[in-house]
Amino acid sequence: MSDVWVDVGSTGDLNDDEPLSVVAGRHRIGVYLHRGDYYAVDNVCPHAFAILTDGFYDDGTIECPLHQASFDVATGDRLGGPAPSGLACFAVRREGDRLLVRLPEGAE
Repeated sequence: MSDVWVDVGSTGDLNDDEPLSVVAGRHRIGVYLHRGDYYAVDNVCPHAFAILTDGFYDDGTIECPLHQASFDVATGDRLGGPAPSGLACFAVRREGDRLLVRLPEGAE
């Protein structure tokens, strides 16, 4: 088996202020547009399991709506707050107006 690319929506479904929340395979993923590039990360906070796209997003930083753990959208790194770890990142590619996210082998 190999990695699988999954269509998660149109480029028109998100903008710099509004991320896209999707379920792809067994993953909840947040897709973000930041300075012209698309990023996809786990959409569940590793601290209290809140949906991160329900939180605050500004200039590449995701903030959990429950306890303000914060993460870098480009790297998934934990920037602060009570989260014990960062977020998994997923590769994103654009095909025309469609966005595809690469899921790891066996995750579809």
